[in-house]
Amino acid sequence: MENRNNITEFILLGLSQKKEIEILCFFLFLLCYIAILIGNLLVTISIASSQLMKQPMYFFLSYLSLADLCYTSTVTPKLITDLLAAKKTISYNGCMTQLFTMHLFGGIEVFILTGMAYDRYVAICKPLHYTLIMTRQKCGAMIAASCAGAFLHSFGQFLLAIFLPYCGPNEIDHYFCDVYPLLKLACTDTTRIGLLVIANSGLMGLVTFVVLLISYAVILYTVRSHSVENRHKALSTCSSHITVVVLFFAPLFFIYIRPATTLPEDKVFALFYTIIAPMLNPLIYTLRNVEMKNAIKKLWCHKLFFLVFSPRKIKS
Repeated sequence: MENRNNITEFILLGLSQKKEIEILCFFLFLLCYIAILIGNLLVTISIASSQLMKQPMYFFLSYLSLADLCYTSTVTPKLITDLLAAKKTISYNGCMTQLFTMHLFGGIEVFILTGMAYDRYVAICKPLHYTLIMTRQKCGAMIAASCAGAFLHSFGQFLLAIFLPYCGPNEIDHYFCDVYPLLKLACTDTTRIGLLVIANSGLMGLVTFVVLLISYAVILYTVRSHSVENRHKALSTCSSHITVVVLFFAPLFFIYIRPATTLPEDKVFALFYTIIAPMLNPLIYTLRNVEMKNAIKKLWCHKLFFLVFSPRKIKS
């Protein structure tokens, strides 16, 4: 414990050491973060303010957008400010907090995606029992279970990192605090801890991904006997889900399902699940979804009408 207290802060090396690239990345990621805020808030508020909230698929989607927003906010604001900073530092407590919250909201997102796959499986494979199975109470319980499972996962990662002795150096070759870069700084043998990280993050992600693939394979097999219209609707919905799953899980596998080492490519792959996926998810789920687009139009056209023709303006 005494060795660990030798480090009071960490230095983040960030994405690049070249100032020109950092300035370019600053404006790029600032626009991306604004798009993430607008897109995910738009989806969350539109669903919560409409009748879509009563449908399980959109119930899960609203929480997925909220998880996306929280997840990226644990990393992206710090990344953006560091791109203009001369020295990129993060306190020891701040580093551990970032690690815990990032894995917490990331875990919630993974489990919500699983819940969404289960919802589509029941809707397509057991349509007559859908309303009996996917009740509001069960959907709420699945969200609560997602939060509980994510907490156990992130708390496990947090314990693995916080009890490691850090005696220097204190430079993290990344733009946020994660377990593998911290293992590299620990002044002890981290072989067993690296295996625990693979078991906690890698295998959890792999098992979840396999379950998702199996569920969507069963769905695609089932819709073969449906009418052309129902088949098209099911394929349209599932294709959006599969796109989000692949976009989120593929980079995770590259980073976590391997021995406890860090590679220069890790930073690029991490951008996919910390920035790119949360930014694209609202577009993927709304562009091909008529109900979602109608809910957005209805809500925001009503808001615009209220602002333009408010009682105060009519009175004047």
